[in-house]
Amino acid sequence: MNATQIEQRLLEAFPDAKIKATDMTGGGDHWQVTIQTGAFKGLSLVEQHQAVYKALGSWMRREIHALALTTKALD
Repeated sequence: MNATQIEQRLLEAFPDAKIKATDMTGGGDHWQVTIQTGAFKGLSLVEQHQAVYKALGSWMRREIHALALTTKALD
């Protein structure tokens, strides 16, 4: 798994998003993701994170071992 794959999957769910995915260990399973999207407007931080987890789907159970998220609603 690489950063482009994660960013593309998230863009499918959040087309207006600004996304930066960083592999924290070089192993492809520990990620830092920063995402800003209008879809987060009115959502709590927990709801924003849940939306990202849902967008990543099965990757969260199989390929991604650790995910550090920074989320923000676009104005």
